Amino acid sequence: MQRLHYSGEPVADAVSSDIQTLNKFSDQQFAALTEILFRFVTEPTESERLLNELGEFASQNGMSLGPLKNIVKSALLVPNGALKRNLTAEHVKADFIALGLSEEKAGCFADQWRLHSAVLSRQALGHTITVNQLVDMEWKFGVTAGSSELQKVGGIFLQLKLIIKKGNKSEIIYMELTLPQFYNFLHEMEQAKTSLECFG
Repeated sequence: MQRLHYSGEPVADAVSSDIQTLNKFSDQQFAALTEILFRFVTEPTESERLLNELGEFASQNGMSLGPLKNIVKSALLVPNGALKRNLTAEHVKADFIALGLSEEKAGCFADQWRLHSAVLSRQALGHTITVNQLVDMEWKFGVTAGSSELQKVGGIFLQLKLIIKKGNKSEIIYMELTLPQFYNFLHEMEQAKTSLECFG
């Protein structure tokens, strides 16, 4: 399995299988489903509307709702991941092609991404800025001395204690990361800092 832009990780075979099923849709069906998906991505709180629209789509096209929901859930992974990683339409297209979607349909989805990306980025930025504030952080490095899994012995890990302000309350969150996970986390924090400095 190859790594994809939207996740940075290999994906499950079930996701690829669901995406490949979209190739069986006619161009008109695919365009209609893509519109439904983007209506939901731009208004993610409207899950009931999404379910109603999917039910209507399934009955109009003689499909079962259950498998259609799975296809939509898999298809939504790409735009949601692309939002988190601020990906371009070309990255979105490349990911869909890598997942087995035809180039024509991947291009159609990428065109919709291009059309909606400014609105989606503004929404994501608005949600990101108002979420939580990191108040304090404590950390400890450690080395695994003994484990039932031989590969983990001698492995370096990092334990984090994050104190986060949520509204008027503080919440403590504990995390344990392997060394590669820590470096990935550090890289993402540096990217976030750079992005914030650009806006500040």
